[in-house]
Amino acid sequence: MKIFVIYDSESGHTEALAQAVAEGARQAEGADVVLKHVREAEVSDLAEADALIWGCPGHFGTISSGLKQWIDKLGHVWMTGQLVGKVGAAFCTTATVHGGAEMTLWNLITPMLHNGMIIVGLPSNLPENALVGSYYGAAVTCPVELEESTVPRQLISDNDRALGRALGARVAEVAKKLK
Repeated sequence: MKIFVIYDSESGHTEALAQAVAEGARQAEGADVVLKHVREAEVSDLAEADALIWGCPGHFGTISSGLKQWIDKLGHVWMTGQLVGKVGAAFCTTATVHGGAEMTLWNLITPMLHNGMIIVGLPSNLPENALVGSYYGAAVTCPVELEESTVPRQLISDNDRALGRALGARVAEVAKKLK
């Protein structure tokens, strides 16, 4: 079972979340997880995917330009139905609690629906998700760090990592059942 985790990251927060998502997916027996930044990811490789999880930082409630440009290359994949029936999920990071995480996740899910994918989110019964309530995927808040800050930099919290791992594991579980 092949799972692709594709991400865009500018300051490392989303990359850290992508690594947690990939770690969670790798827990499934037989999972072959490919983790790539959008600059390295090839749309042509998606034909061999059983699941696709993508994520980015939220920019004013929408997808980062890097991931959006990559998604815009999916025209041939869409036209030939290469992703129909495959599992899809999304994750994002935002700078503030009300920084558009839910809208960013919706904007990430929409192209998956256009491609006929089966969307997997996070249930409310996960302890790490109970207060966050990000049912559309993993969304975490990462405060903006000022260069002159003397506070040690923490990319994402342990709870954020747990959400990422839970999303990856859930996608792998559903993909395995469908395969």
